[in-house]
Amino acid sequence: MSGGKGLIADPVTGTTTTGFGAAMPPADGRPRLPGSLHLNRRLSQWLSFHADGRVTITPGKVELGQGILTTLSQIAAEELDVDFGRIAVTPAATPTSPDEAVTSGSLSTQDSGGALRHACAQARAIFLGVVAQRTGVPVDSITVEDGVFLGPAGAIGSYWALADQALLETEATPDATPKPPGARRIAGTSVPRLDLPDKVFGAARYVHDLRLPGMLQARMIRPPSRRATLTAIADGALPGDARVVRDGDFLAVLAATEWEAEAAATRLAARCTWQERDTLPDQASLAVWLRDAATRGERSEVASRGTPGTAGRTLKREFLRPYLAHASIGPSCAVALWEGDTVTVWSHTQGPYNLRADIAKTLRCPAEKVVVRHREGAGCYGHNGADDVALDAVLAARAVPGTPVRMLWSRAEELGWSPFSPAMLVEVEADLDADGGIAAWRSHIVSNGHSSRPGRDPAPTLLAASMLADPFPVKPSINPPMAAGGGAPRNGVPLYAFPALKVETTRLLEMPVRTSALRGLGATLNVWAIESVLDEAAALAGEDPLDFRLRHLEAKRAVAVLERVAAMAGWRTRQRREGWGMGIGFARYKNNGAWAAVVAEVEARERILCRRLWIAGDVGEVVNPDGVANQFEGGAIHGTSVALLEEVRFDRRRITSDGWDSFPILRFSEVPQVAVDIIARPDQPFLGAGEASMAPTIAAIAGAITDALGIRPRALPFTPDRLAAAA
Repeated sequence: MSGGKGLIADPVTGTTTTGFGAAMPPADGRPRLPGSLHLNRRLSQWLSFHADGRVTITPGKVELGQGILTTLSQIAAEELDVDFGRIAVTPAATPTSPDEAVTSGSLSTQDSGGALRHACAQARAIFLGVVAQRTGVPVDSITVEDGVFLGPAGAIGSYWALADQALLETEATPDATPKPPGARRIAGTSVPRLDLPDKVFGAARYVHDLRLPGMLQARMIRPPSRRATLTAIADGALPGDARVVRDGDFLAVLAATEWEAEAAATRLAARCTWQERDTLPDQASLAVWLRDAATRGERSEVASRGTPGTAGRTLKREFLRPYLAHASIGPSCAVALWEGDTVTVWSHTQGPYNLRADIAKTLRCPAEKVVVRHREGAGCYGHNGADDVALDAVLAARAVPGTPVRMLWSRAEELGWSPFSPAMLVEVEADLDADGGIAAWRSHIVSNGHSSRPGRDPAPTLLAASMLADPFPVKPSINPPMAAGGGAPRNGVPLYAFPALKVETTRLLEMPVRTSALRGLGATLNVWAIESVLDEAAALAGEDPLDFRLRHLEAKRAVAVLERVAAMAGWRTRQRREGWGMGIGFARYKNNGAWAAVVAEVEARERILCRRLWIAGDVGEVVNPDGVANQFEGGAIHGTSVALLEEVRFDRRRITSDGWDSFPILRFSEVPQVAVDIIARPDQPFLGAGEASMAPTIAAIAGAITDALGIRPRALPFTPDRLAAAA
């Protein structure tokens, strides 16, 4: 499945991708175009003008609650010189939208924004050229004001007057010239989010709200445990006109109302007999299981440089992260409709084309027989159950051709059956020199793969595909190549200037539960491990943690965010208070994305509470400052929840943390005050903001706990029991 040069080849489309977010251009001999435009070169795929004065853009990236459609609209309005209010966005759908792979990896502004900026700049040039030719006014003498072309004597045309001329039915070329940074007026300002009014006022915007004529409601009946097989179903009546859909261990009910579907699922579940067996490790010995499984895994080198010298002292430390759930507030949902031999599915998927590919593989039909239309859901933090529930809906709807079916997961399904972020173990050795600095670094990262996203393997990876009477295999999850940021080893290579370094990873081939991507992937553990060892080395050297970091850094932008956050938090003038502590964390996401430095302040009571966070970030060019701040703040709050509370719990057969009591997340009353300061660099390329702050926040909270209690956490989450064990 892995192609050359660290890329992944899609077996269905032949497209070469990074595996997370960005489609990479194959060696096709064509001139390189920005971002996703290279593989989706026709301008009409990206935008269109209308005679009534509207502009429609059609990106392949999707709205997940991150505000990307607002950002892309700003970029389009800027390059076209039209009012922001004229821009409308068509949600991604197959096969009409550009194929932009997956909305993930903090790559949307970089890949889709870069593509759209170039496409709009070229569209503007094309229309100006036509107007100049028709009027005889030189292009250099024409300006554009809100879509109207002005010559020396006044208006000489508009986008709207030429809307029906098919001028965009052409391929993009490399010679388009977007505006220079100093000429931008819309990009770089905090315009209101396009998606928020409907959400604030309760309009029917989500896929959960979609209602089609004659629609039936569907619910799944899940096995009681992993890999259980259905051996018998006792006879009995069901409420109303509810009916059963079964294909092997795939079992669902259809009914006219939600109440009837829920009641039917409960009754049917009680009549099922399943054959079960132990398949999960002992949770109390998770680290032992990870080490043992690593002996049978795939070990590989991630990075290496220099030769270690004689160490004055070596720090050996181990860090553990449990399985993590996505825990979206709204459970996954999808609607499907079969018409003849074609099925349409409305889904909050992150990758419409990838989902289409896996549904087609499961159905063993051509991809063009599957249409995927994006409809917003409750948001996600990586690969959650959105794709799985889409296949559930398709299989259930196949039993009632011509009738739409709405499939909704329960809270227990969402917490128990969505893909999990894998448990991880990191072993670190740091050699200290005579000055207490780090002279050599060695680390070994143990984890399952961090991607089982659909569309990238000859066999489908969707949950139901493995439960059919003619099932598809469940393969071990893969890691994206380091060229795409990596999976388990993401951010595992320290950015600090250590003279010698060696980082290795072992991908586990045994996968008790299905694992895939969650915000940050391996960075959430790797950054904390790196920053924790730096804190400890600084303490041994008698040096301030900030100064210790600065003397090991060479990148000016890294130094800038650290100094900025230190000033924001008053780091150098901080006063000690009993039971309170401050810590600092830093990373550049994927080592090639956005920079983030975080200072955390915690209070130690009966448990740890994070009271304040200060964040300094650098995302290159900032299109929507408020949107970027939202993303840094959201990532930090998510990181706080993971640091202090979140852990998937299980026995030898089943996931037991299938409700909010057993899988707690941060409550509104526990959310820290967050201050965000973004260093604007309008002359620099876009760098995504969505995942940059999460891992440094976890690291900063760990450092603050040490400052408050003198305890260095070694395992997530930082609960009282875990801290007591580390004391």
